[in-house]
Amino acid sequence: MADGKEDPAVFTSTSLPSDPRLLATVTNAYLGTRVYRDILHVNGVYNGAVGDTHRADIPSPVNVRMTVPSADSLAETFTLNTRTGTFSHVLQSTDFTATHQIYAHHSLVHLMAFSITIRRSAHTTQPITVQLQAPFVPESQDLDLKLGPDFQGAHYVYGKTLVPEVQGGPRPTVHMLWTPVPRALTLCGEERERSWEFLTAVAESEEEAKRSYSEGLALVAAGSLHSSHAHAWAVLWRGCCIDLDGPLPLRQALFGCLYYLLSAIPPRGSLGFLFHGISPGGLSNGTQGEDYWGHVFWDQDTWMFPNILLFYPEAARAILEYRIRTLEGALCNAQEQGYKGAKFPWESAATGREVCPEEIYGAQEIHVTGDVLMAFEQYYCTTQDQKLFREDGGWKLVGAVAQYWCSRMVWSEEEQCYHIKGVMPPDEFHYRVDNSVYTNAVAQRSLNFAADVARDFLIPVPEEWVDCAKKVKVPFDAEKKYHPEYDGYSPGEPVKQADVVLLGFPLMHPMSSEVRRNDLEMYEPVTELDGPAMTWSMFAVGWLELKEVQRAQSQLNKCFSNITEPFKIWVENSDGSGAVNFLTGMGGFLQAVLFGYTGFRITKTSLRFNPAFPDDINKLKITGVSYFGNKMKFTITKEEIRIQVTESPRDPPAHPLEAVLEESGQWFPLREG
Repeated sequence: MADGKEDPAVFTSTSLPSDPRLLATVTNAYLGTRVYRDILHVNGVYNGAVGDTHRADIPSPVNVRMTVPSADSLAETFTLNTRTGTFSHVLQSTDFTATHQIYAHHSLVHLMAFSITIRRSAHTTQPITVQLQAPFVPESQDLDLKLGPDFQGAHYVYGKTLVPEVQGGPRPTVHMLWTPVPRALTLCGEERERSWEFLTAVAESEEEAKRSYSEGLALVAAGSLHSSHAHAWAVLWRGCCIDLDGPLPLRQALFGCLYYLLSAIPPRGSLGFLFHGISPGGLSNGTQGEDYWGHVFWDQDTWMFPNILLFYPEAARAILEYRIRTLEGALCNAQEQGYKGAKFPWESAATGREVCPEEIYGAQEIHVTGDVLMAFEQYYCTTQDQKLFREDGGWKLVGAVAQYWCSRMVWSEEEQCYHIKGVMPPDEFHYRVDNSVYTNAVAQRSLNFAADVARDFLIPVPEEWVDCAKKVKVPFDAEKKYHPEYDGYSPGEPVKQADVVLLGFPLMHPMSSEVRRNDLEMYEPVTELDGPAMTWSMFAVGWLELKEVQRAQSQLNKCFSNITEPFKIWVENSDGSGAVNFLTGMGGFLQAVLFGYTGFRITKTSLRFNPAFPDDINKLKITGVSYFGNKMKFTITKEEIRIQVTESPRDPPAHPLEAVLEESGQWFPLREG
């Protein structure tokens, strides 16, 4: 799918951005940093109490910069190769090429590494020396680091975080081993080429840190450390890719979004560590005062999760397991506010207790609890993984959320329906409103899902769940045929971000296409133009649903003002403020293509598709769509749709896959190959 010669997955520049926040990130599910940054972060390791809790800063041994002060006329390039998950810096003169590669190993998640390679040109024989600037100091404001004995040539520090998230809560210990970095490296006269490898191993036990470091050394000795990492990325891309025959900037944006999102998910196979979810800016960010301190929001469950689920259900399950592990905290949150069941925090860290620094959001932005459950519902519908619900804590969480929503509703005698009062909708310009249409609709969906699962498991469905779901108010203006954002909303009032439009997608709240259109037309002009980056992708999905392809494209094009050069890092707001490496915006953008252009919809009984895409795209290829244990490849052109089953489950399901054309009722069996 070539658009000229340029590879849309490789981002190269001759200079670095002036704002260091916009440097490329190298992360895996456990470790992360930005290149040339003096700190790294570890999944789930926070320091500080409640609203002050933030990702603990760990000094980074991979913060090394290569220079050759003596060389004449050096050509310099910086490249992020998203296909191999590797950042490289190349210095080239007529006499030599020096290459510095940095990466967080995708499958050996406790390892980060960098290498320096010097290769001389044929005609030279003098020694070539590369200087290394390594400002590393083994100190941290968040950990009481102590020096331990060297191990297999590596230096060793370890230490506990200083302040637990909640009183008496855990204070994780971090153990780190790293290869000492010399000030300079020299390629001798008789050598043509040489590489030096530097490892950093980080874990929460000394044993794991040493095991990972030794494993890294063995791979270095075999000459396969980087190739094993690149192979893990190749396998990842093979199982999941979106590419299209269309404009280069769109293709680059898709590869960039997928790279940063895939960097954050657990590798396939057994984890060996507890995954602590994904914050809006990922593991490369989250120090005190940045990227919401590395806390986890609805951004994970609503904006990132559907993309991950469609490609990698195992990684989606790890996200749900994080929510199950923090259920105790959610039960406490509800109890503290005087309600039953489980209320998930607006901002979550290691315990599930509310860690939002401002009380108003934790108290009022309660739709997050329904957002969490919607992720469980989407997972259930695409995998039928009953084990997660029956044995691994999922059902307890589902029931606790249903209980919360019932206790949060009050009966209105006057309107003869249930109300949910005093909330902040997704549109954070408004607060203490009654009957936020999004909040009430997501609560209704939670209750319907809980009842469905209970019926599947032959568990009696509490009458209250059915009653509250049936009778909760979902505001609708029958005269103007649109959904007011909340009781008393006046048309034309400014809105911060996507809110009512989310009823159509992802909520799929039943409505006619006339109402869907009216909601889009009502809210599009009043939504903050410089607001959060994920907003416009949801308007795009709405217009694609109505087959208004050019209107959709004009919305999606607004997202490009949030993508920075040269490494395609997203900023939360188009003026550059807010979180950086904004995975939430990337998640929304991917959904606009993955659920918008294809029309994919996850329903109780099927994965529906109904494509629509703009004139400048001729072909869309989606590889690795997962459904009921099958992997599929969709190739969509203006004329036809091809579906190929590339993998089938080992135990054939009771109902084999079939593609059904709704209008004619024709169906086609789908078998592997």
